[in-house]
Amino acid sequence: MATAKVDGLNIVYEIVGGSGPVVAVMPGARRGYLEMRPLAEKIAAHGFRVFLHDRRNTGASDMRFDDSDTEEAIWADELNRLLRQLGLLPAYISGSSSGARTSINYALRHPRDLKGLIAMRVTGGAFAARRLPQNYYRVFIEAAQKGGMAAVCETDRFADYIANNPAVRAQLLAMDPKRFIEIQTNLLKKFEAGASLPVMGAPEAELRSIRVPTLVIPGNDNTHSSVSGEAAHRMIAGSEIYRLPIEDQDVDLITWTDWSHLEPEIAGAYGDFMQRMEKKRAA
Repeated sequence: MATAKVDGLNIVYEIVGGSGPVVAVMPGARRGYLEMRPLAEKIAAHGFRVFLHDRRNTGASDMRFDDSDTEEAIWADELNRLLRQLGLLPAYISGSSSGARTSINYALRHPRDLKGLIAMRVTGGAFAARRLPQNYYRVFIEAAQKGGMAAVCETDRFADYIANNPAVRAQLLAMDPKRFIEIQTNLLKKFEAGASLPVMGAPEAELRSIRVPTLVIPGNDNTHSSVSGEAAHRMIAGSEIYRLPIEDQDVDLITWTDWSHLEPEIAGAYGDFMQRMEKKRAA
């Protein structure tokens, strides 16, 4: 585990594997990178260096709220600056759920620094919209309204963040609740704006503008249905799709832990895709 300064923030990262092309892998939701380390080890065995990092406001990295754009867009720009600083560009960029949305944003915002895109468990906007009452931002806003910043610290998301980075608690308690609510409200509006799309946060015209080699690995719950993955595959010209031996389940969310038995096959799909892309680049 190492730390780099990006925009004045301490961003924690790790590179798994000693040689080969670089692929960044990001987890879903607002979770730290350790969730993806077992998969990273399996991908590295195929001859790649796997870049893992805690995005700002997650894991052991620093906290700074920014409502100038969606979190995924800000994370994409942050990752680009981090990889540039470390001399690891161009790279393959990938992730699951919110990590997939961040990867898609990266492809849209930094295509010249991208060898290929791998989007796992693509989020479907239509179902995400129905889950808005349980949305992160609403939970944070309601907590701050009812109990101030102390209540925000007790939410599951921030309790987990504080456990990984204890300094976050003092930062949160020092914030003006009104400003915190304003930021979360602005982020919620941005979230809602992309929640009516077949692929959450990515209009069809933007997806059709992606020209880098792309692999889509669909999910199988209501939040990340195979339909959403198929839509992303259909809209990204020339993309490939890898269908795991799973069927859609009528449940809100299947956790990454529940997918752990699929990691060897997922790593194999990563390795095959990137090895073929490397051969094309060398030709």
